[in-house]
Amino acid sequence: MQGFDSGVLAWGEHEELGVLAELFDQPEEQEWQERALCAQTDPEAFFPEKGGSTREAKRICQGCEVRAECLEYALGHDERFGIWGGLSERERRKLKKRAV
Repeated sequence: MQGFDSGVLAWGEHEELGVLAELFDQPEEQEWQERALCAQTDPEAFFPEKGGSTREAKRICQGCEVRAECLEYALGHDERFGIWGGLSERERRKLKKRAV
């Protein structure tokens, strides 16, 4: 098999990395992510430990110009962790249920 390096990745894992690279290589997604306020702050605020405060992350999201794009991305990609578009995973789940 050409392109297979058994010392690094199994063949299927190599294909999965290609899919991930394509997903993050979409210019429209990168453009809004570069303008996001969270990209300029400590990422730990957006991924608090269980039971940790989400207040600081949500405050930052309130003033972010790409909040809607961020939330849309999280909902479309089923993000299960962190604060996206000003909402926690639990809040995003509730939003999805109401939409159905």
